[in-house]
Amino acid sequence: MSTTSTVITQGDRTRRRSSRRVEPIYYFFLVPTLVLFTLAITIPGVIGIFFSFTDSIGLGDWSFNGLTNYIAMFSDPAILQSYLFTFGFSIATVIVVNIVAFLLAVGLTSRIRFKTGLRTIFVIPMVISGIIIAYVFNFLFSNSIPAAGAATGIGWLQTSLLANPDLAWVAIVLVTAWQAIPGTMLIYIAGLLSVPGDVYEAASIDGATKTQQLMRITVPLVAGYVVINVILGFKGFLNAYDIIVGLTNGGPGTSTRSVAMTIIAGFNGGDYAYQMANATIFFIVAVLISLLQLSLTRGRNAL
Repeated sequence: MSTTSTVITQGDRTRRRSSRRVEPIYYFFLVPTLVLFTLAITIPGVIGIFFSFTDSIGLGDWSFNGLTNYIAMFSDPAILQSYLFTFGFSIATVIVVNIVAFLLAVGLTSRIRFKTGLRTIFVIPMVISGIIIAYVFNFLFSNSIPAAGAATGIGWLQTSLLANPDLAWVAIVLVTAWQAIPGTMLIYIAGLLSVPGDVYEAASIDGATKTQQLMRITVPLVAGYVVINVILGFKGFLNAYDIIVGLTNGGPGTSTRSVAMTIIAGFNGGDYAYQMANATIFFIVAVLISLLQLSLTRGRNAL
């Protein structure tokens, strides 16, 4: 009996050791990726943060100036305006994208004809380049829609939305949402298809209407997918650049200039160290938002 016990114990230990052993193929895939990430992301990022404490213009001589760049940022109206626009645009776009994508997902998972073909059609904007979409909509907003307004006598359509500093952001939200909705919709479709059909059958037997099923069954059961879409969407919209460049190029004036546009414009204009300080602050803000979102969603119904 004791011998058998010893053999089993040794076997368990052997199995535990083998389960802890990492397969060499793991390092084969990990090390090259880690090296490339370090060379392409980490090292340039650290170098950029270093130069944010200097007066460098991107080349030539430079000297340390401490926190001068960071202090100047908080009194720079152009940078403050870019942050205000970026966060306002991101919040508005996240709301529009998630509402429309969820409703489309509900419709495309219901019992309708040609839903597979319709899903394919709705996914098309996701595979088109953002800058191409922006130029197409720029033409529509600047030429086609004003021409239609003039032909029909509708006054407010005769002026391009992109030329209005108070409303140009609306056009950016609409175009960005048009491209982002398909990806968000696919995630919602996956969530809706994971809900057991027995739940809806039981609700129907109990007399629940379609609206009640949607609000009291569907929405709670796909709450984790809502969290994922909100986080992914907000992170992506904070880095908005190509669609804004193609639509307004930050105008009229600087009313639609995002943080990413401000940073890149500074790099091209010789404000390398100053905009690198801006990029550092933006990175810290993004990290803080990520930590806040994780703390709010930890322990909840998420994937």
